[in-house]
Amino acid sequence: MIVKTVLAEERLTVSEVKEIFVELTTPRSEEEFTYEFRRAFDHVNTFSKLTGSQARQLVNELKNLEKMKDEIAIRIADILPLSKDEVRSIYAKERFSLTEGELNEILDIVTRFY
Repeated sequence: MIVKTVLAEERLTVSEVKEIFVELTTPRSEEEFTYEFRRAFDHVNTFSKLTGSQARQLVNELKNLEKMKDEIAIRIADILPLSKDEVRSIYAKERFSLTEGELNEILDIVTRFY
């Protein structure tokens, strides 16, 4: 498949990708899909923990925080960290560090959805 131009780009959580894959696979049998698609479908089935709407709602709530980027909010929604160390590891590449209050605020939002 040759792609000439990208019309739009949007970051999705694993849960949202799972819902898209389920829509794609509903009218077809599994034999019709390529090996790569089946592997990707197995991956999203294994690692998605929320529904697509819950994951998007979590991302939107996280993006309201001060030091939250879109890609970090999506990563948090995919991983659903339950400790401060897990959140710190997600922020490891950033040029700033989070305070205890900010870590607790992120964890409070995540635990509401977990």
